Amino acid sequence: MAALPQLATADPTLAAIDGSIVARQKNEPKRGYLGMSFIGEECERRQWYSFRFTNENNFDAETLRRFEDGHRGEELMAARLRMVPGLKLHTHNPQDGKQFGFQALGGHFRGNIDGAILGILQAPKTWHVWEHKVSEKASGLQNLKAKHGEKDALAAWNPTYYAQAICYMHYSGMDRHYLTCDTPGGRTTVSVRTDANKEIALKLEEKAERIIFAAEPLPKLSADPAFFKCKWCPSQGVCHRGEMPQVSCRTCLHATPEPEGDGRWSCAKHGHDLTLTNQFTACPDHLFIPALVTWGAVDDASESEGWVQYVCSDGFKFRNGPRAVGSYSSTELAAIPLAALRSDELQAIRNQNLPDAQWVKEAA
Repeated sequence: MAALPQLATADPTLAAIDGSIVARQKNEPKRGYLGMSFIGEECERRQWYSFRFTNENNFDAETLRRFEDGHRGEELMAARLRMVPGLKLHTHNPQDGKQFGFQALGGHFRGNIDGAILGILQAPKTWHVWEHKVSEKASGLQNLKAKHGEKDALAAWNPTYYAQAICYMHYSGMDRHYLTCDTPGGRTTVSVRTDANKEIALKLEEKAERIIFAAEPLPKLSADPAFFKCKWCPSQGVCHRGEMPQVSCRTCLHATPEPEGDGRWSCAKHGHDLTLTNQFTACPDHLFIPALVTWGAVDDASESEGWVQYVCSDGFKFRNGPRAVGSYSSTELAAIPLAALRSDELQAIRNQNLPDAQWVKEAA
């Protein structure tokens, strides 16, 4: 009798590693700005959602391992470049030990380059912005380099990386970009050089300004949630499925990004500037930007009492505001489905003056 095949089982140790990798991202610093590395993204609404903290980008362990591989690949490539006689590579500002960074539009638009390099053998007298990527598709870049020529290969290979390169050259004042790209593990390396383009740089800056200072979400890339670029978007729930955004100062109608300062945001409700820490949490007076509330249309509002009323297509009405005036806090609306607002049973539980967290747990 033949032995039964043994089914492979998950390794609990490796699973524990994955769990730790995922948990660790919660403690990592969060960006408060629109990144130059992201401005090449095609969908401006997705960029607006990201800038406004409408949903958390919680990556899985596999994605986080790719990020980690990229950071280590950058360090490996920097060490290899420094092996070339006469080549100078500065990855950090010697004055403060930080990466070289640039900002525009009141500090809301920022980027940090991997380095500045002088002495590459193709153009030894010209300073280049240096960027390094790790990609399994490095061979594709090599093929495009042969097909389109070196200077046009990056734009054909990855528009987001190309936009990043254009912005870094524009704000650094360097007019050449040198990208190196490794396969994972650093076994195969491809490089391309790209020229600055002021016209494209200014268009990208205009795009960033449009995203940063828009009071409401910008147009969708597609109205079809099954469209492949929408299907895997981290903001699909808010954009296509009618989910409420997370509660943060940046999803509140009282908050405004200011054009002057160092990434400054102001609060019209309380008349002061908002720290970045404040912006991730929000205060009890939070009211959602009405365009983010897709359950209904604005029907009424009271500035003195601090609420906005919405009406659904069937005439059902609800308010976003303090419970004391018969409204639902933003925390409640973000945590429960619309059906819970319509349920007499759940409303009876809420009317017992239970804390938001307790009744929301039952409603969800």
